[in-house]
Amino acid sequence: MKKLLNNNLIKNFLILLVFTNILEITFRMINNSLVFDWSYLRIFLGLAFGSLLISFILSWTNKTCSKVLVIFISLIFSIYAFLQLGFNNFIGVYMSFNTSSQLGAVTDYVKEFLASFLPKFYLIFIPFALLIIYYVFLDKFTEMRFKKKFVLKSHIKYEPGIRTISTILVLFVIGFVYNETLTAKFMQNELQTISNEDLFAYPSVPSLVINEFGVIGFGFLDIKSLYVDPLEVYVYDAEDENITFETDRTFDDSLWQELTQEETNTALNTINNYLINNTITDYNEYTGLFEGKNLIVIMMESVNEIFINPDLYPNFYKLYSEGISFTNNYSPRNSCSTGNNEFSAMTGLYSIQNNCTANIYRDNTYSTSLFNLFNNAGYKTSSMHDYTEAYYYRSIIHANMGSGRYYGVQDLGIPYYNEYKNWASDEDFMEVAMDITLSDTSTNPFMLWLTTVSSHQPYNQSSVEGDKYLSITEGTDYPDDLRRYMSKLKTLDNALGILLERLSDAGILDDTVIVLFGDHYPYGLSDETINYVLDYDLNDYERERTPMVIYNSEITPMQVDKYTSYVNLTPTIANLFNLDYDPRHYMGSDVLSEDYWNIVTFADGSWKNDYMYYNAATSEVTYYQDITISTEEIRRINQIITLKMQMSSSIIQNNYYEYLDAELERLKSEQETYAEVEETSENIDTNLIGG
Repeated sequence: MKKLLNNNLIKNFLILLVFTNILEITFRMINNSLVFDWSYLRIFLGLAFGSLLISFILSWTNKTCSKVLVIFISLIFSIYAFLQLGFNNFIGVYMSFNTSSQLGAVTDYVKEFLASFLPKFYLIFIPFALLIIYYVFLDKFTEMRFKKKFVLKSHIKYEPGIRTISTILVLFVIGFVYNETLTAKFMQNELQTISNEDLFAYPSVPSLVINEFGVIGFGFLDIKSLYVDPLEVYVYDAEDENITFETDRTFDDSLWQELTQEETNTALNTINNYLINNTITDYNEYTGLFEGKNLIVIMMESVNEIFINPDLYPNFYKLYSEGISFTNNYSPRNSCSTGNNEFSAMTGLYSIQNNCTANIYRDNTYSTSLFNLFNNAGYKTSSMHDYTEAYYYRSIIHANMGSGRYYGVQDLGIPYYNEYKNWASDEDFMEVAMDITLSDTSTNPFMLWLTTVSSHQPYNQSSVEGDKYLSITEGTDYPDDLRRYMSKLKTLDNALGILLERLSDAGILDDTVIVLFGDHYPYGLSDETINYVLDYDLNDYERERTPMVIYNSEITPMQVDKYTSYVNLTPTIANLFNLDYDPRHYMGSDVLSEDYWNIVTFADGSWKNDYMYYNAATSEVTYYQDITISTEEIRRINQIITLKMQMSSSIIQNNYYEYLDAELERLKSEQETYAEVEETSENIDTNLIGG
């Protein structure tokens, strides 16, 4: 026993166990999570396992070294928890090692990131402060009492071999019980969208993992996920929940059906069967409303409903009030929000939540993308962005999406800054974009995608665009960061004015449709700051509200109050232009269809509609109306959403559409070859009979 205590195994174990538990409890309190529920039993067991394992390793070092390492490890845990609180508050998702491709770019945000930390976040360092106080004032005293009570009364000889065996046995017992908690029915919420067993295998939904496994547990699972492949399709006890309607829109699935019968790859055939049975939205009164017209899609950087202001931003307000405006539109944030949300808008698929999908899978091709739908209709397609590829590999991504030509800021030849705080001017961007687009003498209609940048953070420091139009908020009590943001929005609004003027001067305004949506809300601003202008409660993902507009000068203005997001953009546009598209290939659907499922889904699987909000991280339900939905109905909705997200992930991970196109072409070629052989054989038989 003396050797055991001299090696500090039990002492370090107790110190780490107490420290990590206080840290987890503090994190949950700061994060407004339920502190003690059944999930905390799993968290406690995980902390016990980790504390014992670390203590066993440290037991082979001397006292001073082990003490320093305990302090260092505790500091790392504290900093990690602190950064997770800040990252979730700033970006809206928890940070993951799977988004490390953005690490270089994120360093640009350090000042804004640290400035966004709420005072209560610093309480996370209380457990570490208590640890230091213990070592300074109580360590020697407790060790003396410990030795007096146990060592001096013990004559047991405790050899290293016995220590090792006993530690391994205890670790085995803790690990076994921990493993049982992954499948124990009483330890999984009945509304939970992904099982704890699958979350342990791959932490696909960080907010849910942190709730079920703790912030430290998520850290270790996140590291583990770097060395294991994501689950192709998470095992979930759900039948095919696709909603079907009678429809006049039909497709010849004979080759696709043949492919499903011969495909031996389980993941690919799961996708085949899911999509072939997916919902087909029917034609409706808006089908072909814009057939043959030009299209300009503008993804507006960091735009929320502050932009809906007739006095400050008249150009956007004209488009919003005279077009089809979506009053309950959201732009859910996720890892790499701008790139991933751009990806989702182009493909109608959900990005993979815990990674930078747009970058990681940049070599994928999507025959179903918005660009390719217009390519197939004979349009000239192109895309432009007024910044470099420091964040996203757009020259590769857009090309593989089907963009006929991508123009980055260098290709556009407009002034830009290498320093992060000063972005290029959207005014310059729009002038050059129109120069290039309108100089084309082709008789084919065009489809142009523009991604703006001027309204990007930072807002807490002086910048060219942030200071240019401060006069529009002069005399208000708005904070400086809000005023700079609104100044940047003025640059974007002026760019929209340039767009309208150039199209009108070219005589093609009536023949052009303009679609606008925000990539995400301005997450460089706090909720308190945003509430200076927007007076509604920003909880329950209300901060994710962003405007979406479809404008043409010849249509009757219309407001759509259905719950929508960027994932619905491609199928909605495809129907409006009467393009040749198959609605089954999209996880979003045509918002203007009578068959539209009126619900918006957020990155972690949370969702809301006009009467309720479901929080996937906590499995809690909030009602907005005097109505109650059964548990079975909520589970059914969760299953549909989970399957959609799983299928999106599997489609992306397997580069499915490249596979599908190649296989259908192969089967078509084989079918044609067989037909030719049959025809040749018949001709030979005829000639022989005739001869």
